[in-house]
Amino acid sequence: MDFWMLYSLGCPVLFLCPFTLLFFLCYSGGHGKLARQMTLLMAFCDYTGNCIKDVVSAPRPKCPPVRRITATKDEEDNALEYGLPSSHTLNTVCLSGYLLHYVLSYTKNQDFFVEFAGFAIVCLLVGFIGLGRVYLGMHSLIDIIGGLSIGLAILAFWLAVHDYVDDFIVSGQNVTTFWAALSFLLLFAYPTPEFPTPSFEYHTAFNGVAFGIVAGIQQTYHQFHHEAVPRIFTQLTVPAFLGRALVGILTILIVKFCSKALAKWVLPVVSNTLSIPIKSTSYIPMLNGSVSVKKSDEIKQSGYIQKLLFFFSHQNSFDVDTGIRFLQYAGLAWSVVDLVPSLFTHLRL
Repeated sequence: MDFWMLYSLGCPVLFLCPFTLLFFLCYSGGHGKLARQMTLLMAFCDYTGNCIKDVVSAPRPKCPPVRRITATKDEEDNALEYGLPSSHTLNTVCLSGYLLHYVLSYTKNQDFFVEFAGFAIVCLLVGFIGLGRVYLGMHSLIDIIGGLSIGLAILAFWLAVHDYVDDFIVSGQNVTTFWAALSFLLLFAYPTPEFPTPSFEYHTAFNGVAFGIVAGIQQTYHQFHHEAVPRIFTQLTVPAFLGRALVGILTILIVKFCSKALAKWVLPVVSNTLSIPIKSTSYIPMLNGSVSVKKSDEIKQSGYIQKLLFFFSHQNSFDVDTGIRFLQYAGLAWSVVDLVPSLFTHLRL
């Protein structure tokens, strides 16, 4: 019982707040390729898994008779999602599998026993997490098998394309523009579930993180993220790494707060200017209802802008929380790969 309760407390934390911390530590330790690849893989897993959940709309096990354990607010929110596939199983298969692949490739290890031990550890981790989700009443065995199968398929696909993706990000043309368009498309190309769930919110957050990482890496790869940067336990000393961690974590927290506050101020102003009807379900209480400050027929525009406003005027109110959440996490991710390394340079860390 105690083990599974600890699991319940730790699992949401693994994939939400400390997700940024984990990959920040990878960047600070010099393993930039691992961090950016796992970030993009996580965003891809989140989008794919949540899309399937909301398309299939298969409910979680009924409670009762199943006894569901939700020890944290995160778990209560997770319980509002649909069940198939298990996101925890899917994400664990992909991230642990890619981490094993990276470690074996980076160390150039060809010892069969080391490879077998790494594979066994990954299998045990995936197995324990799958059993934990069943024990907590969050998933059925079918959900776990679905998450495992989809996770293996995504991992196989990612291992086939990750080098091409990385080459495009670090040396491609118009990468930031392309990724901005892709991020915008993915926000709209998302299925509408039978009943509202928080899955789209999670997708928006990881979508923002992916865009922030790509935009920052594209601009600063040759300065801070090339393959010759100092790495922990080799050229980078432990005290220097701890100094980076302290400065970086404080900076990231400040940027997250500031980017959210700035987005909450800018987006309503822009929407007001363009006469786009907006609403807010949580971030801006005064916009709980649909808001359109100016009607589109009161604005004298011409050409493309007029057509754009006409299009928006025929849509339902847009939830400004989506844009706020996207910009908040994009700013946070950008700070990890651009702002924070710049501070390290100035502070000689």
